[in-house]
Amino acid sequence: MEIPFVLPPPLCCAKGRIFPKSKIRDRGQELLGRKKREKGMKTRCGWVGSDSLYIEYHDKEWGVPSHDDQKLFEFIILEGVQAGLSWQTILKKRGNYRKAFNGFDPQKIAKYDATRIKELLSDSGIIRNRLKVEAAVQNAKAFLAVQKEFGSFDAYIWRFVHGKPVVNRWKELSKIPSKTSVSSAMSRDLKVRGFKFVGPIICHAFMQAVGMVNDHTVDCFRYQEIKAAIGIEGE
Repeated sequence: MEIPFVLPPPLCCAKGRIFPKSKIRDRGQELLGRKKREKGMKTRCGWVGSDSLYIEYHDKEWGVPSHDDQKLFEFIILEGVQAGLSWQTILKKRGNYRKAFNGFDPQKIAKYDATRIKELLSDSGIIRNRLKVEAAVQNAKAFLAVQKEFGSFDAYIWRFVHGKPVVNRWKELSKIPSKTSVSSAMSRDLKVRGFKFVGPIICHAFMQAVGMVNDHTVDCFRYQEIKAAIGIEGE
């Protein structure tokens, strides 16, 4: 479930001119990145901040192409759970989710009954939202159906980018879209197949997480590393 509208960015004034906060933030990130490069430090995407959990996730997972069905299912569940919350909140509860949801095994989750759902809703280690818990069970069933039809979920989901990552060239964090025509198409198809909590914004976040798109900003050290890993050299 996604918030249907986004408030316009607040404005800031400087020397008699009015600038969107996003412009000021981008400029600040650009200057910070320049200072880090001058000191030989790693420059990361501006959303990372100083949280060690965020840094590890950004440096090791985010944007790395994944073709493992169980990991793809994990992110389908986690991105849906994030709706209305911060990703940082979900990362902190990720271990609890793995324990509560049988290591994100869709075969087991698809068999959860009303008793198991009730148990999950009393588990303080996860987000105790009935719609999201029930969606995880429904998504497991839909996931298994896709595997049966296509041989793997990987074979199905990567069709939306023709089997290879989309490599973008974002210079500013504020320019990165929250959804695209591809994530919208994915959303529509997933919904037809019975998936829940898979709106266009959630689908785009999923694509970013599993490396279907490289949305690291070009100044981020991971941008070139991931490009090289998938066989794309140069700028």
